[in-house]
Amino acid sequence: MSVIILGLMLLSLTIWLGLLCFWGQFWRTDQQLEVTQTQLESLPVVCAVVPARNEAELIPITLRSLLLQDYPGSFNVFLVDDRSTDRTANFAEGVAYAVGKPQQLHIISGESLPPSWSGKLWSVEQGIKSASKLAPDYFLLTDADIEHDPGNLRRLVAKAVQEDLDLVSVMVRLRCESFWEKLLIPAFVFFFQKLYPFRWVNNPKNPTAAAAGGSILIAREALERIGGIQVIRQALIDDCALAQSVKSIRRVGDWESGIHTNSSFPSTPSSPSSSPTGRIWLGLSTLTRSLRPYDSLATIWDMVARTAYTQLNYSPLLLLGTLVGMPLIYLAPPVCMILGAVWSNWAIALTGLLGWLLMTFAYYPTIRFYKCSVWFALSLPAIAFLYTLMTLDSALRHWQGRGGAWKGRVYPSSDNF
Repeated sequence: MSVIILGLMLLSLTIWLGLLCFWGQFWRTDQQLEVTQTQLESLPVVCAVVPARNEAELIPITLRSLLLQDYPGSFNVFLVDDRSTDRTANFAEGVAYAVGKPQQLHIISGESLPPSWSGKLWSVEQGIKSASKLAPDYFLLTDADIEHDPGNLRRLVAKAVQEDLDLVSVMVRLRCESFWEKLLIPAFVFFFQKLYPFRWVNNPKNPTAAAAGGSILIAREALERIGGIQVIRQALIDDCALAQSVKSIRRVGDWESGIHTNSSFPSTPSSPSSSPTGRIWLGLSTLTRSLRPYDSLATIWDMVARTAYTQLNYSPLLLLGTLVGMPLIYLAPPVCMILGAVWSNWAIALTGLLGWLLMTFAYYPTIRFYKCSVWFALSLPAIAFLYTLMTLDSALRHWQGRGGAWKGRVYPSSDNF
């Protein structure tokens, strides 16, 4: 038995060494938007599209932050009211008048949700269609719960223009105030970075693609090039699907192969500042933040379970691999350390301790980024166990036909709605 346990622990330790040395330095937090130089020789036209469904509580703060961006170029906000019942549109209009920029805000009453569309993407599609009349160089796709730093748009545009990027996205700073948020939210970011190492995402030669839906700047020509939002209309993890569509164009080669012919955009002159390249960038933001509260285990559980099985492509085999792999990688080190100490088997105990220290080392930069106690870094095994249960629950919800629930709607968790 001791030989088997030691073998499993050595395997876990090897995996952690491999992750730390060869997995895109996912554990680092150095890919940050705020380090961008913001000098702009040209000022591209930008239109923000904000899907909003029953967001009256947050919209006075978040919309105000959008309208007060310090971007010196042309900037308009298109808020799509997705059939709200809490007077979201009225609050939004009041905010625009309060900050003296009613002409900058365009409120669109959302149409009924058609088949095979998610509610959010249908709202985004309507917003883009209206905004396209202004022939913007870029669209800023953002959520109604995001409070933007005044310089966020300026930095996004500068990043896109200076590095010739089709898509720039930031993982905004998620709310981390309650105990459950401090315990589980930094880990959400950590696991996301492990799935999509930011350095790999930002490398045009690497096929890994991802984005964070809270703040995405995308070139209009790039969106036309992939066929518009409609090509991902069924995606529940829409941000990563959009990034994958944009980046894959670069690998396919000549875009004139016909991919762009399905675009419903009006024909407008191209802008040199938004010339398509297929290159994308994803990083962290220290200033722009999400106001969405996840102050209980249940709210975080539902947030993860909504799409965790989708992330596994609804594959029972990948689910089984997750249920086996997560305990091996995260639970084995502390369990083996304790068993080794009880059995006085110091080879097992020390190997387990080394594995636990390695995962703590990997998690600590994220904990420090969120200004949480170092003790939360030591809690990663327990956190990973909870996320494993959330993933299992996500699969159970899918099999029961309850997957993808959000904002009062339940979307079928399948490739085709």
